[in-house]
Amino acid sequence: MSELDAGVLHVDMKIDDKNVSEGAMALLQTVKPSWKSEDVKIKVFTDGITNKLVGLYLPDNPSDTVLVRIYGQNTELFIDRKKELQNMVLLHSAGCAPEVYCSFNNGLCYAFVPGVVGNRDLVRDEKVRKLIAKEMSRIHSIQNAGSINDKKIKISPEAMVFKKIRSWLELVPDHLDNTEQDERYQREIKKRHELEAELSELQGPLEALNSPVVFCHNDILCANLVYDASQDKVVFIDYEYADYNYQAFDIGDHFCEFAGVDDVDYSLYPDKDLQLKWLRTYLECEKELKNLPASDVTDKDVEILYVQVNKFALLAHFFWGVWAILQARFSNIEFDFVQYAAQRFGEYFNRKNEFLALKLPQ
Repeated sequence: MSELDAGVLHVDMKIDDKNVSEGAMALLQTVKPSWKSEDVKIKVFTDGITNKLVGLYLPDNPSDTVLVRIYGQNTELFIDRKKELQNMVLLHSAGCAPEVYCSFNNGLCYAFVPGVVGNRDLVRDEKVRKLIAKEMSRIHSIQNAGSINDKKIKISPEAMVFKKIRSWLELVPDHLDNTEQDERYQREIKKRHELEAELSELQGPLEALNSPVVFCHNDILCANLVYDASQDKVVFIDYEYADYNYQAFDIGDHFCEFAGVDDVDYSLYPDKDLQLKWLRTYLECEKELKNLPASDVTDKDVEILYVQVNKFALLAHFFWGVWAILQARFSNIEFDFVQYAAQRFGEYFNRKNEFLALKLPQ
């Protein structure tokens, strides 16, 4: 065992993704040595499409569940796992993420967040959506330096998204190994050089919006938020893609995720009325975090953010479209990533002219 820069215990073991339960039980001996293995229950979570996740708990105290996440195959090619760990520890110290118990060679072990996992109905609930907006505002207020176990963790305030997408585009294949998938891939997804040109065309108009660069979650889909009614609180989970990015990207990405993942329905993208209410809550919280009165938020402030967010929603579709192509190439998780890529790019092109035509208020 050794200690990483973020001050988290590292266990030198690899868990076989075909025998996750046995490996998780072995890891539990380090994390919860007082637990008797014969008493431990295991729950396998099946919602994730990037990693494999199991929970271990004692029947008389299920709230004290230990989560063991096994990284998806080859995900280290497009996810910075060291940065993810640093982010989780930093966010835990700010009260925005669960405690990390340890890392191991192909995953993380961390605390369970009690509550109800988000869904397409919950994110529209008036009370919950306000909590989501406030929690996102809190995370966006985190500064670019933090102290973890007396060690300074520095995160560059440069927006990551265009650089990240371009690095992913370098991994986009000409063909997929699976013949049936490749036929759809060739038919439904644009070629890499076309995607590169599209991204370059999009970059200028988005950068011209001057959206603030803040610390972002970058993946607030429904399943990555947990609502605890007893505490009147929302917590975001799974910080694999957390990094400095454009404020409007994080919000626009969340709005895109109102459509869901398994059964995507983009008619559920929030209308302007709902967005304006959400954005006002966000901006009012932002003011309060700066010790300014919430009443300082103007209608113009909300309208500006509305335009920025919807334009950056295009980039969110592009981001996850390229991501899905890489998953189709590398992942061994059973999910139709080619279809998901086609859906994200399809909505990107459906909305492109409409959203780019939006004008900032004078």
